[in-house]
Amino acid sequence: MAQHHPRQGKRAAVVINPTKSPDENFKPTVFRLCAEAGWAEPLWLETTEGDPGRGQAREAVDAGVDVVIAAGGDGTVRCVAGILAGTDTAMGLVPLGTGNLLARNLGIYITDPVTAARNVLHGTETKIDVIQARLDHEEQGRIFLVAAGLGYDASIMADTVDELKDRVGWLAYVDAGIRNLSGKPVTARISVDGKAETHRKVRSVMVGNCGKLMGGVEIFPGAVNTDGILDLLTLAPRGKFGWVGVIAGVLGKNKSTNRSVRSLTGKTADITLDRPQEFQLDGDHVGQATHLRVTVDPFALTIRMTAP
Repeated sequence: MAQHHPRQGKRAAVVINPTKSPDENFKPTVFRLCAEAGWAEPLWLETTEGDPGRGQAREAVDAGVDVVIAAGGDGTVRCVAGILAGTDTAMGLVPLGTGNLLARNLGIYITDPVTAARNVLHGTETKIDVIQARLDHEEQGRIFLVAAGLGYDASIMADTVDELKDRVGWLAYVDAGIRNLSGKPVTARISVDGKAETHRKVRSVMVGNCGKLMGGVEIFPGAVNTDGILDLLTLAPRGKFGWVGVIAGVLGKNKSTNRSVRSLTGKTADITLDRPQEFQLDGDHVGQATHLRVTVDPFALTIRMTAP
């Protein structure tokens, strides 16, 4: 009878979007990094168009790995996190996308995939909040890690040209943003922790778990993903130069007196719009919706990383 030899050392799984892989040497390099760190040979799982990461992450958890490394863009990260949230299995990040939103907020290397992978193997574990989102009263919710939005910001994500993203990176979102400046406002009824109020002529309602979005701009100042609080922002440009007021409200110091931007915080929120708007999760366009319910799930996701 063949004897079972227990696995020596820790083991990682790499859930990678193959279209984002840096080069043909990346896989053997990761295998080498694991060996040098005293880890077992990693489980290498490539995403597909039909399964962008959830099935691969579930396979990794079932295999009993110590960490699942999400190697790809924000969509890959969110899919992997959706499986790992609420479990004891840690997630590592090797940013290979355009936005790399969570990595930016955590201070993880976004320009050197090899260093990012090495830092996962030699890092320590910390826990962060995730936000559970239910769209149009759907039974099966979904999570996001950085930000979600209804309206203008989601229109940008829906209208960004992929070929331009490949050429100029996050600046492609600026192009889409300019093309979507004009649009009809909506009326939003927002309830935060049970307290409801109506916001009229709103172009966008955003919910944040972290502060920084595209280009490192801090949309939700002071927001951190370890406080058990979600941050909500409404954008309501007014008059001919309305967007100037919005920019001032987002980037300026006098946010409390700016009528174009309104900030709210809480542990749960319901947002109901008077007509459907585009919707995005962590930069991924999901479709249209008129209702969004969001709830913070404190310290639900374990991240393995080297502190910046």
